[in-house]
Amino acid sequence: MATGAVQFPPSNIVLPGSRLLPTAPFPDPHSTPSSFPPPSTSPRSIVDDWVFLFNNLLSGEHASITKLFFKESCWRDLLCMTWDFHTLQGPEQILRFIQSSPQGGQLTSVSLDDSSAHKFPQASGFGSLKAVQTFLKIETSTGRGEGLVRLVSDTNDGGRWKALTLFTTLKELKGYEENIRSRRPRGTESSLEDRGRNWKDRLVAQQNFEGGRQPIVLILGAGQGGLTVAARLKQLGLETLIIDRNPRVGDNWRNRYHQLVLHDSVWYDHMPYLNFPPNWPVFTPKDKLADWFEYYAGVLELNVWTNTTLETSEWSESTRQWTVTLAREKDGKKENRTLHPRHVILATGHSGEPYFPSRIAGIDDFRGDLLIHSSQFTTPRGKSKGKKAVVVGCCNSGHDIARDYYDHGYDVTMVQRSSTLVLTSDTLSEVTMKGLYAEDGPPVEDADIVNMSIPNPIAKRLHIQATSEMMRRDSTLLHGLTAAGFAVDSGPDGAGLYMKYLSRGGGYYIDVGASQLIVDKKIKIKQGHDVKSIKARSLVLADGSELEADEIVFATGYQNMRETARKVFGDELAESVHDVWGFDDEGETRGMWRRSGHPGFWFFGGNLALCRFYSRLLALQIKAIEVGLTRG
Repeated sequence: MATGAVQFPPSNIVLPGSRLLPTAPFPDPHSTPSSFPPPSTSPRSIVDDWVFLFNNLLSGEHASITKLFFKESCWRDLLCMTWDFHTLQGPEQILRFIQSSPQGGQLTSVSLDDSSAHKFPQASGFGSLKAVQTFLKIETSTGRGEGLVRLVSDTNDGGRWKALTLFTTLKELKGYEENIRSRRPRGTESSLEDRGRNWKDRLVAQQNFEGGRQPIVLILGAGQGGLTVAARLKQLGLETLIIDRNPRVGDNWRNRYHQLVLHDSVWYDHMPYLNFPPNWPVFTPKDKLADWFEYYAGVLELNVWTNTTLETSEWSESTRQWTVTLAREKDGKKENRTLHPRHVILATGHSGEPYFPSRIAGIDDFRGDLLIHSSQFTTPRGKSKGKKAVVVGCCNSGHDIARDYYDHGYDVTMVQRSSTLVLTSDTLSEVTMKGLYAEDGPPVEDADIVNMSIPNPIAKRLHIQATSEMMRRDSTLLHGLTAAGFAVDSGPDGAGLYMKYLSRGGGYYIDVGASQLIVDKKIKIKQGHDVKSIKARSLVLADGSELEADEIVFATGYQNMRETARKVFGDELAESVHDVWGFDDEGETRGMWRRSGHPGFWFFGGNLALCRFYSRLLALQIKAIEVGLTRG
């Protein structure tokens, strides 16, 4: 049961080199007219007037900029003005962006998208403000896109309707549209070279890259990142090969801890071209998701080589291609293949290699039953009566593993080194996703436009408001946690879970049951101290206290994805690419889904929703390079 206002301290830890994203200011909410929209106008006419002026701005009438944007406004552009991601704040920065973009930018015009009722101009709340929101159709010199604008009345400028947020994103390239719907294959294709081969024969030849065929793109990793971007590339006609060291597609989820269930809802997690069926559970068990990945790869005819590793790689600046050697085991036989892709995508997970504190004194002296990283944990062993388990780390994996130990009868202690943001899954869905990613919500790709249309500096302000409400709803649980000695925080500047995820990739727990066990002291907490050393049957903390342990699991997170690149491709490449994750100076995510700093090399990862959305944008960037619209 919720109580009154709840205050928990912020946690402003960010990744090295990243910035603590500033919170964007909002216009004064009292400047909104009392009658909204004014009776003399309509949302449609408000949008029409703004679109007319914005198209004039694109045509060179730069003096109209102050009529179009609030001083607190943000424009987020993904590949429509340049071949990169940008967030611009305020009319002056927006105007400089337009003037400095090649030939004034690729974006040529915008128009109202009235293709469905939920896209049509409508009055809506936006934080503490009242706005008119509408979807937009985008036209660029090379493609078409989608967008969304939120207009607010400026009573300090005669009630003129100005953009507080503008979002533009590329969806397709002219002349290189996806092979879907009216462009789908007939299924009866054949040629003289087929010599009687049917669809299955051709598919096998395609997936084995027979006859000297070469992939244009090589993807490392057959998780949600590799599969979604491969699906997008396929529909753009780009030959792509995914490799994975595991025996089966989906093993990256199958091999995780036994009780794992996704913490995001089904409506948020759909994959491109193929939604989960209507009877799919709200929260997906990991083995069910693994089987879906395998099904997805088969239905979409993706080229996947399992039991395959990258042995060597070399980039040629002169030929603009890679030479890679792959070691593959197929049908019990081992073979090496040398391929020459023009692009390599590292899609092994945005978190990179497991972070395991191997330099802890005495770690080799442990004589208990188990000492591992959470990525290696599957399930507690049998005969657990009287056994003691210590889990170091208090985010999603740490909580799930601690609960699994408790359910198996262990005496469990969690070591919490710093504070954790905790929210219940029901509250998170109710406050942040209701009406958007929900049973009665819009199509998921339209929901993505609404979600991604809020530039991160403004999104942070909205998340501060939402987090305050969520913590109020969950206050009984959260106060119970603090009473049990568990440190709770509210995220960067109080902006909650999503901003913490984008800032540092972790530091939170979406509660599905473990928190109440902590409140009830069925799972014990040792808070505020790092691990100093390990003995034969115990773990010693920095304050000198000692915890007996038969099993120790370090749920201590993962390294930056750049370190995975170093391990696989070597120091030279790792030093040439940007850091991955966290925010750049404009508030966009560093290094991910966009140019990495090394030609022909890309990072791709994130949760299922981020992979669904950004897979299209990465595929479009590669296609644009391949057809000569931009240099790689």
